[in-house]
Order: sequence, then C-alpha cells, then structure tokens
Amino acid sequence: MCGIAGFWKTERAREGTETILQGMLSMLHHRGPDGYGHHISPEDGLAMGHARLSIIDLEGGNQPLFSPDKNKVLTVNGEFYGFKPARAQLVCEGRRFGTKSDSEIALHLYERDGLDFVRHLRGEFAVALYDREEEQLILMRDRFGIKPLFYRYTEDGVYYGSEVKALLAHPEVPRELSHESVLNQLMQTMVPGTSAFKGIYAVKPGHMVIIRKRNGRLEMCEQRYWDMEFPEEQPPEAAQPDQTYIDGVRDKLIESIQLRLEADVPVGCYLSGGIDSCSILGLATALRQDPVKAFTISFDDDQYDESSIAQEMARFTGADQVQMNLSGDDLYGESYVDTLWHAERTFYNTLGVAKWHMSRVVRENGYKVVVTGEGSDELFGGYPAFKRDMFLHGTAHLPESERKIYQQALDRNNALFRGAILSEKPMSHPAFESLCGFTPSWIQPWMLTLEMARPLLHDDVLAELKDYDPVSAIAEQLDPRMIEGRHPLDKAQYTWIKTMLEGQILNWGGDRVDMAHSVESRPAFLDHHVAEYARLIPQRLRVYGNIEKWVLREAMREILPEVLYKREKFAFMAPPGNTQQGKRKALRSLIAGFMGSEQIEKTGLFDRKRLEGFIEGYFSEEDPVQMKRQDALMNHILGLHILHRHFIQPDLPRRAQEMATPATR
Repeated sequence: MCGIAGFWKTERAREGTETILQGMLSMLHHRGPDGYGHHISPEDGLAMGHARLSIIDLEGGNQPLFSPDKNKVLTVNGEFYGFKPARAQLVCEGRRFGTKSDSEIALHLYERDGLDFVRHLRGEFAVALYDREEEQLILMRDRFGIKPLFYRYTEDGVYYGSEVKALLAHPEVPRELSHESVLNQLMQTMVPGTSAFKGIYAVKPGHMVIIRKRNGRLEMCEQRYWDMEFPEEQPPEAAQPDQTYIDGVRDKLIESIQLRLEADVPVGCYLSGGIDSCSILGLATALRQDPVKAFTISFDDDQYDESSIAQEMARFTGADQVQMNLSGDDLYGESYVDTLWHAERTFYNTLGVAKWHMSRVVRENGYKVVVTGEGSDELFGGYPAFKRDMFLHGTAHLPESERKIYQQALDRNNALFRGAILSEKPMSHPAFESLCGFTPSWIQPWMLTLEMARPLLHDDVLAELKDYDPVSAIAEQLDPRMIEGRHPLDKAQYTWIKTMLEGQILNWGGDRVDMAHSVESRPAFLDHHVAEYARLIPQRLRVYGNIEKWVLREAMREILPEVLYKREKFAFMAPPGNTQQGKRKALRSLIAGFMGSEQIEKTGLFDRKRLEGFIEGYFSEEDPVQMKRQDALMNHILGLHILHRHFIQPDLPRRAQEMATPATR
C-alpha cells in the first residue's frame, strides 16, 4: 500500500521538475510515510514518484522498479496476492528479481505478456508503468476500484496520482470543482470515471488508460480488461445443488482471507455486528495460530450501535478486541473536515468520519494492515434495495409456492427499512427503464434527493446545467452488454457495483479514510476469484424470501453466533446529525464555520437565500423520512463548501502540512 504520482510531457523536462514531483508526493505523505522514491528522465519528459507504506519486503521493496535494461519503470500502490508462486515460475523462466516484494512480478509479467499481464495479477492495486521502447505510459486500476487512481490528460501532457490533491499540486493542473459533479454529489451517485474536479478523471475499475506518444503528441485510449459479468438468465433446472454453492463460497473465501493475512507486519480485522466482518474474523481466527486483533466502532445511539453483537463475536472467536466509542462530538468538528480532505468528495453520512477515527486507533495500536468485509453485500445481494428489486421484479420464473414466499416478504417490508435509505414512493427514470427494464431501487431515493437539491443551486449554475441530467449521465456509462438478458437482481447488483461500490463504499468508506492514518485495508470478499464464483450463484440463493445473503449465511453458519446468523441486514451507518441535541449543536458550528453568508457567496454554488431557508427547515423538520433525506443532503452541501475551502482557495502545501496526522508526521 502506497501512493503514486507523476507526469509525462511531450517536451523535455524543465529545471524544477524534481521539485514539482516532490510537491505532488508530499500530498500523499499519509499514504506512504515510510519512504519516497522517484525517477526523472529529462529527455523523455517523464517524472514518476512513489510514497511507500512498507508491508512486504520491508527493507528491500523500494520503488520505482526497473527492468534490467532500464527501459521499463514501474510504480505500484496496493498488493498482489499469490505473488510467491508467480515469482518462482518467472525465475524458472530465467527472469531475475532484485527485490522480495510482490510488486516486482508485474514488471516481469509485462515484459513477458505485454498488456495481457494484468490477467495474472490478483489483489487490489493501482499501477503506473512506463515503457520507453513503446513510448507509452499505462495507468491501471484493480477490478473493483479498491485503490484510487486519477489523471488529467491533454495532448501535451498527462498528470496522475493516487489522490486528486497530488495532481492539484502540479502548477499546470487547474483547480476547479466540476458543476456536473456537484449535482451528482448532491444526489450521492457519481458518474463512473469522474471526480469532483473539472478535467480530472478516475481510472475506471477493471480498466487501463494507455497514453502513447505519436508524432510529438500524446494519444490516449481506454481499455477494459475485466468486468463483473453475470451470466445470462438460466432456467432453474440448470443450477447445481444448493450445497455445492454453499461449499464453493466457503472455499473461495477461505483462500481469499488466507492470502490477505500474509504480510511482513501484523494484520488485524475490522469487526462490526454484521455477518460480513464477523465471517472474516471467524475464518481469520481459524487460519491463524494466535488471537486476531479486532477493531470495533461503538456509537452513542442504540438505534445505530452494533457493538454488542461485535463483542459477542469477539468472545466467540477469542479475538483481542479494541472497541472505540464515538459520540456526536467525535463525528463533527475537525474530524469531519479532515475526512473530506482525504475523501475528496462529499458523503451523505458520517460513517466515513467514524472510520477515519477507527484507522487512527488501528495505527495507535501498532497495526497498519486490516482485513475488512466490504463487498459482501454487492456479491450476495445484501442491501435492502436488492431485496426490494428481487421482490418486485425477480420472481416471475419461480414456482407459485416460492413466489408466495417472496410476496409475503414484500408485504412485511413495504415500510422503510430501518437504517437504510429507500424511496418511500416508486420513482422511475427513462434512462434506467431503457437500460434495465426498471429503475433500480438503490437509485430511487437519490432521485428524490436530486429533486430537493437542484432548486438550491445558484441561478448561474442552474443555467449552466439546464440540459444536464445526472441520472442519464450515470446510465450512459454502464455497458448495456453486461445488463441485457440478465436477471433483475443481477442488474440491480451490477449497476450498484459500477457506481456506489467504487464511488462510495471503497472511497469515503474504505481506502481514503483508512489511508488517512497509513492503514492498508484488504477487502477479502472483493477478491476476483470470489466474485467470479459469486456471480454464478442462483438469485434465489442470494435473496431467499426475507433472508438476504442466504448462501453466505449457510456457508458461515458454524462460525457465527446464532443471534447473528438469524439477524436481518442492518445498514452500518453513523447516527444522523439531527437525531440528538449534541450533534445538532456540533453541526451548527460546522455550518457557521464553512457556510456563512460570505462563504456561500464566495463558493458560488448555491443561492444564498434558498440555501439558508433549507438550513432553517432542516433543523425544524420532524418527519423521520424527511429528516434522513435532508440530513444526507445537508452533509453533501456542507461537504462541497469544505472541499472548496480545501482545494480551490488555499495554498495546498500548507494545507497538506496542516492535515498531516501524528501517525504520519
């Protein structure tokens, strides 16, 4: 786990290139406090940098890495699992290694297989690889987008980095929020491949961006190497026995966790009250000889606190548990501001702030690697929105006896799911109706939020965006070939995976807040071998009646406490800001600091009077459904003003120094 940054220009590198590169890397100090490395080739106009968090080959794994002839240069952020057998095979082919790190296998695989080398890589990673002979730079991201990677491209130069702030530290990269992305953030869902900033894009999950120098100009193309390709609908009789899938899930997950427990430093686990992290801990305990260190968040609101179940799981496994108790004061204030600096996009709930605190506690306990449970809901149909779509659209082919089970479940769940955000009325959008045959339940509440948010924008922004439909923009980025002929549950899962998983769960709920304190998170469910097996599991084994993730529950039945095995899905969220007086006071203080009349005018995104009216209504709202939706929107609005203060107004190097945490300073 590290940070990478650099640039490649058509002209010869000028004096001061090293200083600029060092400035970009300084933005990533939290990602790699254990050392810096760089390579500058003046004649090629190339600068590549690496900030290292040492986990494998602590003494010898410094980067950049070079081919024997020095014509290929590699920097990696992340981990390649199963690298030792791959290295042994490459050695048997006559290739020689200069380090014991996992990263070096990518260089040799590329030399052997060209662009096809990626199919041999297993793990979470972002890669920058320069090939001088081919005059090309390859920017590549793992299959689900666990590790971030951003770029800005022009015909004269390309700039890249693990985080946007590294790009913004380059004097030739303009600082400007994208108004289209403003609207998408207000409705929670980013357009795949975009960032919050104008002209800066994210390398899409499962893709590589290839930049080649041709006739004195840089040409760019995008190439997909993997996707979550669900099979086309099969008749029920084509399925294997249920137990086959149960055993298969268990076997794949054991292998994935075993790989992720390998490191040259201690490895712990995140532990909530859900079956995902509890499954991870249960299997990790079985795979380890010593007690596993487990880190748990506790909230001061019984409706959102899962710590009692996490404690039972820790006792059940004999884990060495560290529990962090958070109050409203912890979720707002400076920690809220710091989380936005690291996330570089807004969030609808302070769960990201809670996880920012958790990574701090992990590092204070002497750990910098944790195995986590993200991705299970995506693979096994765990979210309430998936369950609703299965109820509404996915049971037509089932026998009448089974359809009745789902109808009874739907009748019980028509009310808003506790802890989740679902639309209280049906919503439809033609772009998704055309793409999927229905509008997935997961995006419907954010369409309602969009209706509330758009009128708050400044008139100039409204005029600029009058022809922009953020929902259509999302749908247009989804490949219809991956959706046509698929089961409705697969469609719901696929559209979520391509949007909310990468843009939310793995961003402000994952890498960005974990790496804020130099902690590498390893989501074992998102191993692509696990995913490729999960997509073959019949839909009725993912969501069976009112039981979500049924196949995973059965696979983990003997390692879970009974209360957890039988427990219905509960969305892991932090308590909203308008639920308690202390949180309301802390939130008001943040609003006063970042959204005073002068700051609203300076930011220029919102109409001041309309926004102030919304804020007044927010604090007086009593309807629980509206409170939840308004709280999400309030977080996004506040977050946009903080992002503007962070990245558009300030001196970035000074701000980066201010944000340096005790763990990385």
